[in-house]
Amino acid sequence: MPSNPPATPDAAALRVEDLHVAFPQGSRSTHVLVGLSFQLRPGEIGCLLGASGCGKTTALRTIAGFVRPDLGAVYIGERCVASPTRWIEPEQRGVGVVFQDYALFPHLDVAANVAFGLRSMPAADRPARVASMLELVGLPEIARRFPHELSGGQQQRVALARALAPAPSILLLDEPFSNLDPDLRERLALDLRDILKRHGTTALLVTHDQYEAFALADRVGVMDAGRIEQWDTPYRLYHQPATRLVADFVGLGTFLPGRLEHRDGNTLVHLELGTLPIRARTDQAIAGASANARDEVIVLLRPDDVVHDDSSPLQGEVVRKAFRGAQFLYTLRLASGQMLLALVPSHHDHAVGERIGVRFDADHIVTFSPEAGAQAPAQPPTQTPR
Repeated sequence: MPSNPPATPDAAALRVEDLHVAFPQGSRSTHVLVGLSFQLRPGEIGCLLGASGCGKTTALRTIAGFVRPDLGAVYIGERCVASPTRWIEPEQRGVGVVFQDYALFPHLDVAANVAFGLRSMPAADRPARVASMLELVGLPEIARRFPHELSGGQQQRVALARALAPAPSILLLDEPFSNLDPDLRERLALDLRDILKRHGTTALLVTHDQYEAFALADRVGVMDAGRIEQWDTPYRLYHQPATRLVADFVGLGTFLPGRLEHRDGNTLVHLELGTLPIRARTDQAIAGASANARDEVIVLLRPDDVVHDDSSPLQGEVVRKAFRGAQFLYTLRLASGQMLLALVPSHHDHAVGERIGVRFDADHIVTFSPEAGAQAPAQPPTQTPR
């Protein structure tokens, strides 16, 4: 049975250890979480990012106390709140939840919605707490309005104020922007980050949208088949993905065949863009290569790694263009037939069919073995789930 370890100065605010969850499906069980592990420090904002069905919402519901784990444990602070042998009820975990549909009570005004979780607070103190929460989320003037009188963005802020009012140890957010217009999502994610940082709240978001994840979170875990492929900062996920799956899911990119060469203590990669030095090892394909070996690899190129350069001898044919305001995203066909993505300032307006010069410009190179595209399936736990 997991015990509560002694407190330490740098103790995690949230710790998930080797979590397994399976749901019965007829005579068999479907493994939804398979060895999920991560942690958040106090005041840190984390995100579980992945496609539908990857297990991220089940992870959130297990932390909140709506799903029991088959194996593993969840710690909030130094207290184990969930394991196969230990269970703390959701209302006793000190967790706040912002649901996908906000779940505001339509018959209560905004002030009453925010005050709903303050029943343990003396009645005389509740109005001041409600007012401070509405001030925190930038809506001090709408206390007497009802949910149907609010915009989607306002409803999301009220739901956040209600979740923060009882001062939870952890705030959980389940796809909180999915009901909003795309133009609002990134701006509100940045606003939400500011609010959580001002309040010093430890929070965990689940989403399928990488732009929301990157705008809001300090650390992001890319999930697939019930496990985390990489738990890292948004910058490292984008520029130094640990697996081909992460590289595919996070950001745009193209993959070109290349060949490693180790020469006089240096590592080079040869590809259609030229011969490039590798300044830092970024993956196991490089780290595991033997000296003087020539190894076939796949090279990841992000659109911002490719620079438009009219003087470059390497040219690509524009086969597609997408206007993005300050930039064009060009899809280019190289002489070999390989496709390449390039971000180019929008005053360079080239027509489809035109050939333009490009060159590579990045401070590191990410490579994968040719077999890296085939992901190993997640292995179920050795114990039979309940």
